Amino acid sequence: MNIVRLIGAVIFVTKAKLIELLNQALELEHQAEAQYLSHATLLVGETADTIAARLTEIAGDEHKHAGMFRDCLEILDAAPSIKMHEGHPATGTKNILKTNLKDERDAVDFYRTIMAEIQSCKAELKYEYEFIEHKVRHIIMDEEEHALEIRTLLGE
Repeated sequence: MNIVRLIGAVIFVTKAKLIELLNQALELEHQAEAQYLSHATLLVGETADTIAARLTEIAGDEHKHAGMFRDCLEILDAAPSIKMHEGHPATGTKNILKTNLKDERDAVDFYRTIMAEIQSCKAELKYEYEFIEHKVRHIIMDEEEHALEIRTLLGE
């Protein structure tokens, strides 16, 4: 009986950790959307309109990602965060793109941490696992695509 209680406590801690990570990811997506929209207004030069259009489109993707993280939290009966992660100001096209490239790469790394946590919760997430795993995997793929696009805009 003590082993059952211990296993139950470990599962609870793991699910609580997953909820915490999903809320942190939601806060990152809130920040990313706002940052992309703000950075899009700061661009100047010949390519400003083209790059601004792409940053605005990425902001829309980040908005969708926030909704996907809220969906994951909802299926876990957890309240979604309304907070926003701290943003990263930048000026000048090259600095704006480099800042956002770093943020995209950091997001991919962090979301991979969430995937590992999802894996560790698989037994507990008997009816939620595939839903959450699919959403987070989709977001990672989008963020990787954003990073590739930004690298192209930078000429890398």
